[in-house]
Amino acid sequence: MAQMNKLMVTAVLILVSLAGERASAEVVSVGGTGFEIRETAHTAASSDKVYAALLLPAHWWGSDHTFSGSAANLVLDGRAGGCWCETLPGGGSVEHLRVVYVSPGKTLRLRGALGPFQGLAVDGVMTWSVKSVADGTDVSFTYSIGGYAKDGFDELSKMTDHVLGEQMQRFKKLVDGESAPRGH
Repeated sequence: MAQMNKLMVTAVLILVSLAGERASAEVVSVGGTGFEIRETAHTAASSDKVYAALLLPAHWWGSDHTFSGSAANLVLDGRAGGCWCETLPGGGSVEHLRVVYVSPGKTLRLRGALGPFQGLAVDGVMTWSVKSVADGTDVSFTYSIGGYAKDGFDELSKMTDHVLGEQMQRFKKLVDGESAPRGH
């Protein structure tokens, strides 16, 4: 019985320590005309560091989720009208999202259809929020897609939640100073 209690205490301590990581992802809603995804994380890093890293997607976005196969080709011009763009081999390029609202250090809002959504009759809004808290910074974003998708949005919302959750984890590793393989 004492051994079982020790195991339970150990398990609780592990869960409590993991709770300090405070990262989550969810499909907030999904319907016939779109969906909304929310990704959140907590870091001990300062809000200035978090916001500055946000503007460098080449450092935290996964290469597997680019058209060129290399996140190093991503740039984000963090001003209204700026582009989250990617250069392609042979002189090509892709506009992933367009910056529509900037409150430096606090909020960044972009519009556009990421990746496979570019071939659909949809539009999206991604809003990043960076908030200083007593023990670091809370960072989150929502990505809302609306429009028409022949087969609906149920599976697309799950796929998008998975991909964007992976990007948030990569972003968190970067701002936490952990080794996140650049572009992998």
